[in-house]
Amino acid sequence: MTDEVDDRHGAFTLDELSDYLDADRTPFRADIEGDPDAVVALDRLHALRVASRDLLDSGEPAAGDERWISSVLASIRTTAHAGRDIPVPDDDPAAHLVVTEGALRGLVRTLGDDVPGVVVRRTRFSGDVGVPGGVVDVEVTVVVTLEASVAERAEALRAHVTSVLGAHAPFTLRTVVVRVADVVVGGTP
Repeated sequence: MTDEVDDRHGAFTLDELSDYLDADRTPFRADIEGDPDAVVALDRLHALRVASRDLLDSGEPAAGDERWISSVLASIRTTAHAGRDIPVPDDDPAAHLVVTEGALRGLVRTLGDDVPGVVVRRTRFSGDVGVPGGVVDVEVTVVVTLEASVAERAEALRAHVTSVLGAHAPFTLRTVVVRVADVVVGGTP
């Protein structure tokens, strides 16, 4: 795969999406807003910008900021793509229903937004992902701030993901593990 293909989020490059975000998504672009992969990348870029502003406003030294921002940009590449098709169990043998791995990663990112001071960096599904109703393990990698207990927020996210995916995912959830990859001192991750 070439870098040009890797840098596409749906039908758009990261530069195109960044320019659209710079313009506050105006004028409205139905081609971008209708592309699920592009919308996921836009949401991640927006979260990165908010987090970056918060870090700058906090007055903390910027020594690790560049590395952290680079890692978040890299996560956009890995999380914004649709990924594998996960079959949805259906009683009709002629039906072929699927949900994309990218859609479920997007759901997990949204669940992470519900926990203050947490940003989901990566979500990995393993196990019988390709089997309707298969048994799947979920690993969520996050970045957190130190304003509250890291362990309590990781557990809160784990319980939230377990509850929501357990109710809505087309597979049987075996485990949910939340790993803290980085801690940001002062500001929002």
